[in-house]
Amino acid sequence: MSDTQNFRKSQRKSQWREAKHDHLTPQYILAKKRYNQEPHTPAEIAWFIEQFTQGHVKDYQMTAWLMAICLNGMNGVETAALCDAMVDSGEVMDWSSCVHICKDVNNLHKVDKHSTGGVGDKVSLILAPLVASFDLVVPMMAGRGLGHTGGTIDKLESIPGYRTQYSSEEFAKLLLTSTDRSDDRRLNAAIVSPSKDMVPADKRMYALRDVTSTVSCLPLQISSIMSKKIAERPDSLVLDVKFGLGSFNKNVEESLQLASGMIETGELCGINTTALVTRMDSPLGYAVGNWLEVKECIEIMSSKEAALSELSADLVNVTLALAAQMLVQGGKA
Repeated sequence: MSDTQNFRKSQRKSQWREAKHDHLTPQYILAKKRYNQEPHTPAEIAWFIEQFTQGHVKDYQMTAWLMAICLNGMNGVETAALCDAMVDSGEVMDWSSCVHICKDVNNLHKVDKHSTGGVGDKVSLILAPLVASFDLVVPMMAGRGLGHTGGTIDKLESIPGYRTQYSSEEFAKLLLTSTDRSDDRRLNAAIVSPSKDMVPADKRMYALRDVTSTVSCLPLQISSIMSKKIAERPDSLVLDVKFGLGSFNKNVEESLQLASGMIETGELCGINTTALVTRMDSPLGYAVGNWLEVKECIEIMSSKEAALSELSADLVNVTLALAAQMLVQGGKA
């Protein structure tokens, strides 16, 4: 974690401890958002999410608050505060505690990428090792399929015996050591499932959103997506926000709004964040289906440029564009 992130986090925490919360009740929080007379303060949001995580705020109260957000919205600071509170609800990566694994860990730039997904979106399987080869650390915690899109973890688990569940300590060891390499270089890249102890508030809130038609609410969408990435504590983040027939957002205006909100939240939470808005009207590459997509990625990574199928050209182009941005943010270009 950078000094700036440490300062922002400790500043918010000290304000939270020193503030008086005698006036805070679930009813107060609900009424404030329902009537939308003024924005929530970060301390109010942090209190409400903490109370929910501890079981003092009930599911029906959280559902009412989520619906009020869906109807009345949130400003950028509220959205970032919600994201930050969800991150604080569970375990986070603490890179500074990994010096026993790699003494230079605090000097290594950690960069990740997130895609809003689409049919045949297999970019991460090529992108992570490509960027890692430039001596950047890529701590990628990926998800499963959602709706019509395939998840990166589902694709990897189509490989017999592939393990995706690791503790935070094991994840750090994978990234920062030379295990299973013939040389002494760090592995630098790993794609795993998020720990079950990371952002537990988001998991519970998403389940409620799923049954109350509030999944598409923009502030809730942004805070949910970004909380899982910020819990990794990367130094920088590149977003691939899709639009088109094969993605969740069908038009470019929706995707631009989502991208703008995620950038603002990332920056307010201390993460250098950028986004590429990319078209997805058809599957990326030529393969659709978990194992078939893994196979296509292996072919791309093991082939010479001249031997690449023209059917994979769009996949390669998107991957290279994202890789270039990650290298810029990581100080390698």
